[in-house]
Amino acid sequence: MLEAEAAAIRQVTARLDGRFAEAVAWLQGCTGAVVVTAIGKPGFVAQKLSATLASTGVRSFYLHPAEAVHGDLGRVAAGDVVLALSNSGASEELLRLLPAFKRLGAKVIALTGDPQSGLARGADLVLDIGRVEEACPLGLVPTASSAALHALSDALAMALTRARRFTQDEYAQFHPGGKLGRQVMQVRELMRTGDAIPVVRATAPLSEGVAVMTRTPGRPGATLVVDGKGRMVGIFTDGDLRRHVEKGKPRFDVTMREVMGKHPRSLAPEQKVVAAVALMRETRVDQLPVVDGAGKPVGLLDVQDLLAAGFV
Repeated sequence: MLEAEAAAIRQVTARLDGRFAEAVAWLQGCTGAVVVTAIGKPGFVAQKLSATLASTGVRSFYLHPAEAVHGDLGRVAAGDVVLALSNSGASEELLRLLPAFKRLGAKVIALTGDPQSGLARGADLVLDIGRVEEACPLGLVPTASSAALHALSDALAMALTRARRFTQDEYAQFHPGGKLGRQVMQVRELMRTGDAIPVVRATAPLSEGVAVMTRTPGRPGATLVVDGKGRMVGIFTDGDLRRHVEKGKPRFDVTMREVMGKHPRSLAPEQKVVAAVALMRETRVDQLPVVDGAGKPVGLLDVQDLLAAGFV
């Protein structure tokens, strides 16, 4: 069975021609939505294709042919591109939609195994997977043909992704949850901002630095130290305070510049959180300042936030 399905996919690969590139161009230039429709086993392939397109930033939805003729055609509009999947190209439910698609001003791309079928003749563009021998012992159950349609669908979606120069950062916008979301999440999405950033001047006394650490929302256990122009020059942590006290007869009138940690590691807002986690582990710190291009603090990444988000 696996060999039969692999052979069907290899056949599709060999049949690709300029029509495939034209289909990608149509999808890239689509001013509406990409409507994917099919029934039966290809219907599941169509749903997966639409989901893949949506996950890569293409406005797409699956249209069930039976529901379409009972009102769901109202979702289709001029400027849409319809991807219609059918191995035989003879599915009655699809064929009766073709005139409606044309009246509505939508282009139709057929993915089929019969370029002479009714679906192919009624489409504006045909991607032919060729005649496929099913892996089913009876030669009836859609198996290898479904694999071929699935492979061609994925190829279309990925070619379109490349043509659109879809980036990892754009991908992150549509995958905020789960492992995928964590892999592409940026520091700016998790860092503390505004009043939750503890900041103190380098010339301020240690007593002021401790007060800032204490009253900052979230109690981050550190304060960022800046110069007169607001550029970060150091960091002072709970650990630094403990070490200062352990020296005996601690003075709280010394300036932050005298007790701060100089040249701390920092992050840029656009860096990936996974890279920040690696840096925290390497340097064995619980907080990392986030600075902009001018070296001014714009955020603070705290290990507690990483724990809450499931990174550590």
